[in-house]
Amino acid sequence: MKEFILKTRRLSNGDGRNEVIEETVSLDAAKTAVIVCDMWDKHWCVRSTARAAEMAPRMNELIDELRSKGALIIHAPSETMAFYSHYPGRELARSVMVEGKSLPNDWKNLNPALESPLPIDDSDGGCDCSPPCVERRAWTRQIELIDILDSDAITDTTEAIHLMLARGIVNVFFMGVATNMCVLGRPFGIRNLVQQGFNTILVRDMTDSMYNPAMPPYVDHFTGTELVIRHIERYWCPTVTSDQFLGGSPFRFRETVEGFVERE
Repeated sequence: MKEFILKTRRLSNGDGRNEVIEETVSLDAAKTAVIVCDMWDKHWCVRSTARAAEMAPRMNELIDELRSKGALIIHAPSETMAFYSHYPGRELARSVMVEGKSLPNDWKNLNPALESPLPIDDSDGGCDCSPPCVERRAWTRQIELIDILDSDAITDTTEAIHLMLARGIVNVFFMGVATNMCVLGRPFGIRNLVQQGFNTILVRDMTDSMYNPAMPPYVDHFTGTELVIRHIERYWCPTVTSDQFLGGSPFRFRETVEGFVERE
C-alpha cells in the first residue's frame, strides 16, 4: 500500500486560545483525491492572476507527485466546463452518480453556528491593485501551467463528491484559490467536504486569498491569507505544506521572501 505520512497542523477551538495542534498521520494513497480549485488562466484582478501563475508550477509538480502515488486528481476550474466538454476527464466526472445521494450545487455560505466571521474584510472583492480592477468573468479555462491527464477528472459541481464516494475516497487534499472565497464556499469546497465526512486537508502554501490591505484588519495581503488559513485550521480542517511531499521548503511568493515570516 502506498501511503502519505504527513505532519498536519490545526488550531484548538472553543477555549479562546491559539494552541497549535500537530499530528502525524498516515493516509492510504488509493483512498485519496486532490481537488484543484479555480486555478484559472486569468482572473479579473491583475495581481491575483500573477500570483496564481507564480504558484502554478509548484502546484503542478505537487499534483504530479500525488498522481504518481495513486491519488485521484480532480481539476475544478469553475464556470469553464464548456471548454472541457470533449475532455475524457469531463466525461469521467459526469459518469458517476451515487444512488440516493442528493447533493445540491449551491454555494456554502459562512455558517455562524459552526464558525466565527472571517478574520478579513473582503466585501470590496479583495483586489489589491491600485486602482482596483473591474470585476468581470475573465477566465476561460484552467491555467495551462497545470497539466490535465486523461486519467484526471474535471468538474465544478458536486460531481466531484459523487465520484469520490463511488471510488471509496476518504481523504482529500485541497489546493487553489481564493482561500476566503471559493476554497471554502464552492459546492466542492472545504465546508461541504467536511460536512460530507471527508478527511479534508488544505495544502496551505498552495493557496492565495482575495484580500485588499486597505480593508480591515489592515495587514499586508499575505498576512491576510495566513489569517484565513488559521480560520480554516480552527473551524474546518488541518493543513500541510507542499515540501512534505516534494522536499525542500514550502512555497513562498516572491513578495514574501523579505519581511514576511509564516506565523507558527
